[in-house]
Amino acid sequence: MNLFEQARKERMESDAPLAARMRPRVLDDFVGQEAIVGPGRLLRRAIQADQLSSLIFYGPPGTGKTTLAQVIANTTAAHFIALNAVLAGVKDIRAAIDQAQERLALHNQRTILFVDEVHRFNKAQQDALLPWVENGTVIFVGATTENPYFEVNKALVSRSRIFQLKPLNEDHLRQIARHALADPERGYGKRNATIDEDALDHLVSVSNGDARALLNALELAAETTPVSTSSTKATDSPPEIRITMEIAEESIQRRAVLYDKEGDYHFDTISAYIKSLRGSDPDAALYWLAKMIYAGEDPRFIFRRMIIFAGEDVGMADPQAIQVVTACAAAFDRIGLPEGHFPLAHATIYLATAEKSNSAMAFFDALETIRNEPESDVPNHLRDANRDKEGFGHGEGYLYPHAYREHWVAQQYLPDSMQGKVFYRPSERGDEARVQRQVTQRREAQLAAMMDETGAPPEILTFSPQDSARERWLQRTISNAGAELARLRDRLLSTAPLPRHGVLLDVNAASGLLTWEAVRRLPEGGVYALAYTADEAQALRDQAASLSPVDRPQVLEGLLASLPHLLADEPSLRFDGIVGRNALLRSSDRAGDLARLAGLLSADGWLALAERIPRHTQRIYALIDCAGLGDDLAQRFRAAEEAIYRDTRDELVNWDEEDLRTALGKIENRAWDVQLLAGGMDMQVTPALLARWFGPATGERPSYAQRLAEKLTKEEVDTIEALVRAQLLHQQIRWESRTALILSSPLMALPDSGAAQK
Repeated sequence: MNLFEQARKERMESDAPLAARMRPRVLDDFVGQEAIVGPGRLLRRAIQADQLSSLIFYGPPGTGKTTLAQVIANTTAAHFIALNAVLAGVKDIRAAIDQAQERLALHNQRTILFVDEVHRFNKAQQDALLPWVENGTVIFVGATTENPYFEVNKALVSRSRIFQLKPLNEDHLRQIARHALADPERGYGKRNATIDEDALDHLVSVSNGDARALLNALELAAETTPVSTSSTKATDSPPEIRITMEIAEESIQRRAVLYDKEGDYHFDTISAYIKSLRGSDPDAALYWLAKMIYAGEDPRFIFRRMIIFAGEDVGMADPQAIQVVTACAAAFDRIGLPEGHFPLAHATIYLATAEKSNSAMAFFDALETIRNEPESDVPNHLRDANRDKEGFGHGEGYLYPHAYREHWVAQQYLPDSMQGKVFYRPSERGDEARVQRQVTQRREAQLAAMMDETGAPPEILTFSPQDSARERWLQRTISNAGAELARLRDRLLSTAPLPRHGVLLDVNAASGLLTWEAVRRLPEGGVYALAYTADEAQALRDQAASLSPVDRPQVLEGLLASLPHLLADEPSLRFDGIVGRNALLRSSDRAGDLARLAGLLSADGWLALAERIPRHTQRIYALIDCAGLGDDLAQRFRAAEEAIYRDTRDELVNWDEEDLRTALGKIENRAWDVQLLAGGMDMQVTPALLARWFGPATGERPSYAQRLAEKLTKEEVDTIEALVRAQLLHQQIRWESRTALILSSPLMALPDSGAAQK
């Protein structure tokens, strides 16, 4: 750049509008949009690490889309090329691509291509970008005020991460305005410009979240306001420019709000209507219906959506719903508008107030099974007997239901490989409650019939299966630990709202039960996972290796007490949510660890920990009839087992929910709640399980029999083992447990549980 070009550039910068001059140059100067560029957020990490993938910034004018692109330009080591889609064409795109290829070949330097107003490119221009984005020649960054899912090439959207920018709030706008008035280089700091509070309030209010509109109005006000002559000669300050309410009102006018019936307005409104029906809110449903009709929406389109809703969301809970809606649609076609408003309203109110069930989704489970499972033969007794009964015996053994009482008989209908597979899960709502009871009873009868057909005792099917499909059938009604954990995971992560851009900490991440679901729920946010051991931390990192670096959870290694040290590089980081499962089991200072976690929460942050309390676990003596032991041994057996869970030396069992409440009472400035949840799982008592109970210890902790031996003789323990084996081996039992749910929220807007016991 020669002296003339430098002078021209400096002159253009000084003559640029205030909104352009005040544009932030580094990320720390950026105001607003904390949801996507705040501490710990994915986009901030990507910019700071210079690990950008293709991006699209979508949002209203004046929210910082172009500014973020300029911040990237000032931060990245990549070459930065900027195009404006209003002015550029395919020729400019090709020139940028040629330049990017040359830099990559000669200097091994990446190129970021920023396209402002990208929705202005036509399809051919967008298609010209696609191959170079796909092969990595350029990293594409686009900015648009239009919904990219409608206005940008789908292939380009699928290869880009989309960030939605929201209108700035009033505090952000005030901060921007005051900075512009005070900045001596780019703003009006040297001209001693001031603004009355009521004038600033007016500019902020009318700007409607648009920083550019605010700065343009501020510039107009400052440039057209006469200099005050009241300044005294006793000071060296320049004459004052004072912006009053009258000047502010002349500098800005309120903008009209536009709606596009063919774009977001259409889809968002019908979405709100359907969700109001699903939520059984007739008032909201009628409101959105009226809004669509007023805007000129086609009533037939609304009826089509209602018919779909009647099958998908009402379903078997009210089988009449689909008939009512189709009758209303036929009535509308017959009478037209305006009287057709009545059948529209009738159908809406009926659907909103009907019982709901989405059990028809079972069809899609069956469809997915067909796609993934190997082809299964039709069972012989279900085959067509009209053609080849004589030769192959097809149809032999079929039981004709109408020949039986209640026109039903238990027999196999699914293929052999599908036995035990359940697709239809009836709800307990409306008419389907009756169906639910009937289906459950008949499934159990079919299970019994199948066992009768085998002629084998249950333990043979369970422990020495000849057909794994039959074992699956038998185990269908037995609870699954994975399902229990999935329910616990969903409960913890749903304790309070967690926006897609939130930052969450998973303490005692272990296998990643909570971590990976959090990563899925926070695509624009950040997840931190605390692993207590090196092996657990490495396992989490190995599982995350398939993700891009900016998408991976931040894996921390250590105990709760080491969190301040582990997060020392990010002192301003605060979490929107902290979750954990059995995070306190290894803690020797539960009060201190809970206080540390509370200190890491943001002002609106919440915490949810599920702590299994070993002291409240199932007692084995309660599962059997102890009468065979005699009164004396039975009593001492109970006392010996209870002593295991009252051992004050054992840190695993020497605490309960009351100790947690005492510890939480020492933490100030947070509201806490401890709910004791009754739970458990159904399980089979297997030889392996009995071996763990009564055999030698396999780990650091003594076995159950070894603990009993501290109070009883070996002969007495052997007698107890023999009784347990005789009564429980191969039996299905309910193993009860208790979990303490520790919740914290500034407003205590916490879910209650019918199973909670205070």
